[in-house]
Amino acid sequence: MSIFSFIGEIFKPAADLVDNLHTSDEEKLKLQNAFVKMQNEASGKLLEFEAKLVEAQSKIITAEAQGQSWLQRNWRPLTMLVFNGLLVSYWLGKMPPNMTQETINNLFDLLKLGIGGYICARSAEKVVPKITEVLKK
Repeated sequence: MSIFSFIGEIFKPAADLVDNLHTSDEEKLKLQNAFVKMQNEASGKLLEFEAKLVEAQSKIITAEAQGQSWLQRNWRPLTMLVFNGLLVSYWLGKMPPNMTQETINNLFDLLKLGIGGYICARSAEKVVPKITEVLKK
């Protein structure tokens, strides 16, 4: 469930209540419009928060990439390469003796999270500022 559908679910009971009110259609429409406006405002605030979060994460990664130490600049890629190497060794049948199937699954989850996080962060870094710019208009 996305966070936007979660926001919609928050306002759904109140919107259903408006639908069941014994009042004129015009008054129902005004209340429904007010709920849609509140939902849009909440979504806009969420996008602003996401933009600030992506910006902060970007600054951290930029600071690491421009750091003085070689290890400071490269620890993230090295970690992902180690996880990937362990998975490749598993697929080639060269698994370390103390590695359980649960550990393999956890490594695969971490690799998916790392690669997916990188892709999502890069996408959000480019898309979120444009969306917040549109919402500010």
